[in-house]
Amino acid sequence: MDIVYSIFVFLHLLGMAGIISGWLMQLITGNAKSGKVLLHSSLLQVVTGLVLVGLAEMSDATVDHAKIAVKLVVGVIIAVLGVLNVRTPTTRLATAAGVLAVINVAVAVFW
Repeated sequence: MDIVYSIFVFLHLLGMAGIISGWLMQLITGNAKSGKVLLHSSLLQVVTGLVLVGLAEMSDATVDHAKIAVKLVVGVIIAVLGVLNVRTPTTRLATAAGVLAVINVAVAVFW
């Protein structure tokens, strides 16, 4: 079970790195295709985050549901910003998604 959990943590961290890299790619190059990186990475984050919570609940670990709710809401907002950014690419949407991803990491680490 530990290897399954580790795989999903790995994928979750790759999703976070994808959001940040999509944001930076769009800021630096202005490439509209980088919006898809941001979108798919945000969806990966939401899905793997939910799986990680499910795995934690199955193993009888204590889960802070308030923290998970905050992280889920921020993750969904990032995904919505990713969809909007694919439709009409702007650096403002990418920056908002990137900053929210950094805030989500801060919530995960410091809460």
